Amino acid sequence: MTRIASLRSGDLPLPPLAGTAEAGGSLADFIWFRTGGAAEWLVRPRDMADLAQFLAALPPQMPVLPVGVGSNLIVRDGGVPGVVIRLPKAFAKVAVEPGNRIRAGGAAMGITVASAARDAGIAGLEFLRGIPGTVGGAVKMNAGAYGREAKDILVECTLVTREGVIEVWPLDRLRYSYRHSELPDGAVVVEALFEGAPGDPVVIGAEMDRIAAEREASQPLRSRTGGSTFKNPDGHKAWQLVDAAGCRGLRKGGAQVSEKHCNFLLNLGDATSADIEDLGDEVRARVKAQSGVDLQWEIARVGVRK
Repeated sequence: MTRIASLRSGDLPLPPLAGTAEAGGSLADFIWFRTGGAAEWLVRPRDMADLAQFLAALPPQMPVLPVGVGSNLIVRDGGVPGVVIRLPKAFAKVAVEPGNRIRAGGAAMGITVASAARDAGIAGLEFLRGIPGTVGGAVKMNAGAYGREAKDILVECTLVTREGVIEVWPLDRLRYSYRHSELPDGAVVVEALFEGAPGDPVVIGAEMDRIAAEREASQPLRSRTGGSTFKNPDGHKAWQLVDAAGCRGLRKGGAQVSEKHCNFLLNLGDATSADIEDLGDEVRARVKAQSGVDLQWEIARVGVRK
């Protein structure tokens, strides 16, 4: 069991943990943009009980941020104060259950869940093939693609609250809206139960292949990016507004609006998180001036600026 004596700031004690706690843990090593500062503490709990015990004993003034693979995230260059929770592989298990259901750990990837559903002849989860993040993130933000969202397949989720309480929330309690849920700050989604409908694995597989091909053709998948940058406003496509405002290919420092899909921002290799965020704000300003529409960030921005 690991015990850390104190935190760098505030000298607050870090509770015992069966998993690991890394001071100054790098986030840029794994988030998609590959930019940004470190976590004050990067914590990987061993299991759900370990996480609950840790959070229950963590001083309440210590901020907690769950992070998956960082596919829709800007971590600012000054780093993230407090504790960043990253679930290890032990939380990535996927199991088929009766009633066309799939139970998945919070660290499981969308493609893993979609593939398990296909193999079991469960239709309706194919869109998860096009979501390059974890189950935890998808549940938290009501992730969606190709006409479906997490709310369309979720039965319930299990979370550990910031206070260290394990709770099971049914779908209705999340009060989903477009790319938003009512999950409280600091809560960690550790498991989700999804439900589909009976289907032919061949047909399901073909739909997954179509989604993969469409993503390959339209998105800069092999670049350092954060996925879709802005939410689609009512009655509009964000990428069309960005394009109409003349922002396709726009650059700031080492960041650029993708030429291939202009709702994607890129790190060309030497961008800072400030470059990327400032570019996004410049795009928002130009879209506002051109169309009168206020684009809202879909990418979460966390931490402090340098």
